[in-house]
Amino acid sequence: MNQKQTTTRTGAEGREAPAMLPLVDIYEDEAGITVLADLPGVARDKLDLKVEGDTLTIAGEVAVDTPQAMDASYAEVNVPRYRRVFTMSRDLAADRIEASLRDGVLKLRIPKQTHAQPRRIEVSVA
Repeated sequence: MNQKQTTTRTGAEGREAPAMLPLVDIYEDEAGITVLADLPGVARDKLDLKVEGDTLTIAGEVAVDTPQAMDASYAEVNVPRYRRVFTMSRDLAADRIEASLRDGVLKLRIPKQTHAQPRRIEVSVA
């Protein structure tokens, strides 16, 4: 998988809004790949996963609970959204992606297409 742009388009003018890049780890095995993305502060209902063609987009908004009548005097998270875009190989089955979110970590399991998985060929005695 290859990474693409990291900004989002918002507003009527189509201006680009900055977004933080979530850190990701990608592991491959014979059956597919696993993507682990760090998305601290993103709730499941604020997470947006999309596959369009060969493009996988991970986007999420940070939900910071601030008590009423209080303003933050200091905040290290000044861009309250994450976005990461990848180009997926055609050997991956985008229609069978499984996703889970736990403790701020998004886990995507993307299986390989059947034709892309290794298989053992039996040899007969002639």
